[in-house]
Amino acid sequence: MQQGVYDAFAKGLAERTAKLKIGNGLDIDSGMGPLANERRPGAVSALVEDARAKGANIMTGGERASSAGNFYQPTVISDVPMDADIMAQEPFGPVALIRPFASMDEALEQANRLPFGLAGYAFTQNLHTANLVSDALEVGMVGMNSFAISAPDAPFGGVKESGFGSEGGPEGLDSYLVTKAVHMY
Repeated sequence: MQQGVYDAFAKGLAERTAKLKIGNGLDIDSGMGPLANERRPGAVSALVEDARAKGANIMTGGERASSAGNFYQPTVISDVPMDADIMAQEPFGPVALIRPFASMDEALEQANRLPFGLAGYAFTQNLHTANLVSDALEVGMVGMNSFAISAPDAPFGGVKESGFGSEGGPEGLDSYLVTKAVHMY
């Protein structure tokens, strides 16, 4: 990835993320609601602080949104080193990590290196790249140019240590069925 493209993407994402309104998840004006439980803001903070200590650049956010409630600022972190804990642990919070890569092979190797594989996301304007990446990602669901990976008629599930099988969609019925092949001559 060219440095100028990387810098422009990181800056644009940070600027848009900084504009998100934090508040009640049921409020239509809120862009970011609370985290799942009272432990999450502290856990997210620990991961962000570890990344910062290892040289990552916190471009926006990076702190609890308030002392009341389970709110954490939407956060964008660039230049995240591979040894940062957040590169191997799911933050389950509003954190976007940005890391440059020199080649598509390197990017896919980084994406597939963990034993988890629930979902992967990629953004490109090139159809060939979109097909290559979606085929190569070792995940159960891919969001291509979108973060929307769930729909009632589509399977939801991961691979590797992120689950076996799918729920939802026609594929979600497979675990309830006994498949039998009968051959008669």
